[in-house]
Amino acid sequence: MRTQQTPATKGAEEARQQLPSLLADADAGLTTLITRHGRIVAAIVPADAVKREPPASLLALAGSGKGLWGGDSARAIAEMRNEWNR
Repeated sequence: MRTQQTPATKGAEEARQQLPSLLADADAGLTTLITRHGRIVAAIVPADAVKREPPASLLALAGSGKGLWGGDSARAIAEMRNEWNR
């Protein structure tokens, strides 16, 4: 894999027209910055450069809504529905 000192910069339209070439560059380890009106808006980077984290488990959230509606959830919901009938 090659290392690149300064990433190449392409305008959005130029990048769109050269996408296959930019993807080949990324596969070779090169980064390309995409600009729109002179402002950097995106980057095409090698996949190895992206940190991938495993999805967070939702088990820690289990039961976190307990007691959310108070002691009588049916009454609480009925009161909220009645607010629309005023």
